[in-house]
Amino acid sequence: MTDEKQGADKGASSPAKAPVMAKSAPAGQAPPASPGRQPGKKRKLLLGVVGALVLVALVVFGIPYIQQTLSTVSTDDAYVNGHVTFVAPRVAGQVARVLVDDNNRVHKGELIAELDKEPFQVAVSQKAAAVDTANADLQAAIANVRGIEAQALSQRRNLEHAVQEVDDQIALLHARVAALDKSRAALTLAQLEFDRAKQLVASSYVTREVYDQRQAELTTANAGVVEALAEVYQIRVSLGLPAQPDKGQDLGQVPSDLDDTFSSVLQAQANLIQSAAQLGVVHSYEQSPKEMIAQFEKLGDINQIFAQLSADAPAVKQAEARLESAKRDLAQAELDLRYCDIVADIDGVITRRNVNPGDYVQVGQGLMAIRSLREIWVDANFKETQLGDLRIGLPVDLYVDMYGGRHVFKGRISGFTEGTGSTLALLPAENATGNFVKVVQRLPVRIDLEDYDPDKNPLFIGTSVTPYVYIDKPASGPDAGKFLQASMPQPQAAASP
Repeated sequence: MTDEKQGADKGASSPAKAPVMAKSAPAGQAPPASPGRQPGKKRKLLLGVVGALVLVALVVFGIPYIQQTLSTVSTDDAYVNGHVTFVAPRVAGQVARVLVDDNNRVHKGELIAELDKEPFQVAVSQKAAAVDTANADLQAAIANVRGIEAQALSQRRNLEHAVQEVDDQIALLHARVAALDKSRAALTLAQLEFDRAKQLVASSYVTREVYDQRQAELTTANAGVVEALAEVYQIRVSLGLPAQPDKGQDLGQVPSDLDDTFSSVLQAQANLIQSAAQLGVVHSYEQSPKEMIAQFEKLGDINQIFAQLSADAPAVKQAEARLESAKRDLAQAELDLRYCDIVADIDGVITRRNVNPGDYVQVGQGLMAIRSLREIWVDANFKETQLGDLRIGLPVDLYVDMYGGRHVFKGRISGFTEGTGSTLALLPAENATGNFVKVVQRLPVRIDLEDYDPDKNPLFIGTSVTPYVYIDKPASGPDAGKFLQASMPQPQAAASP
């Protein structure tokens, strides 16, 4: 058995060890290639192709990457930022309607919510009635002041008449005193003629008839003196003077300021002062009546003067002030009514809605927020070691993670935050203790988008961005090449008309 097995093993292995006689190739044909060499050539060819592809990839992608790395400054700490407007009511009230929901797009001026208008409409009606009442009060005040104006004109005439009447009485007194002197002269003459006739009648040189005539003339002259003296006394008493003056004084002598101190003149002056005070003109009682009259005469046309005084009278001014106050209250009520319509202040998208119909809201209570679609920029936090080459106006390519490399946004640096993130933190670092460890700080840099169209490729606030700032390209736009922006221009004061 062992021998047969060994013989079988030898028989099985003998063909491998026996030389194989190759058949002669036909004439005109090359001998066939060896099967052991063909896979090696294919491997070399494949490696050559792969190497060529790698070389081409390095040329196509590597060189631009190297160029971009050398000509740009980039950071992976950047995100989209934008303005957020919080919607709040300007008046307190109950919400009647809410017309938008989260993620709804709105335009500036569109109605997004509405408060119950009925209480505000009632307030408008009340204020309108108050305006009508104030207007009626103004008309009544004007009419009343016009009556006072007419009264003041009458009082002025009365003052002039009172002064003139006193002057007339003084002139009449002087005339009566002159008449008294004349009567006394006539009495003296009659007395002389009577005495002469009395002496001559005894010697019959004068008849009895002439004597009686001279006696009658004497009696008449005496009665004339008594009458003239009585008239003088009457006028003096009417002027407020004693009927008989002190010894040594003339009957016709009166005080020089009698026309300013006489009772009727003072009464007329007081009435005029009272009427003028209601027109807003204040006179002093120390001013004499003639001075008051002269003052009015210097003003010009007295009718125009009093018309102007009536327009500026305190009662009219008070009524006008009440009317203006009522109009302002009405305007405020109408404004509150308009505030019941809550509108979007900017174009954007609704977020964080937290109000529903029926809610009672207060002034300033946050109802929802609107994120702007167009007022969007990128905040990139560059390392402080990268800031040396950055300037305002440098162009930027922005790669947004949500778009990958499908779309590249264009932008420009518009400003630098005046302080690193650590200084703006709630708890800034305290380095005064001596335990200072230097950490590379980051400074927020604002990048404004150029030719941004939210309808085609919208950006969402907070999404990650990778900016590439081209430091080898020229800066452009406002404040190009600077670190700080120019000062904001001061608003011009509105020119008074």
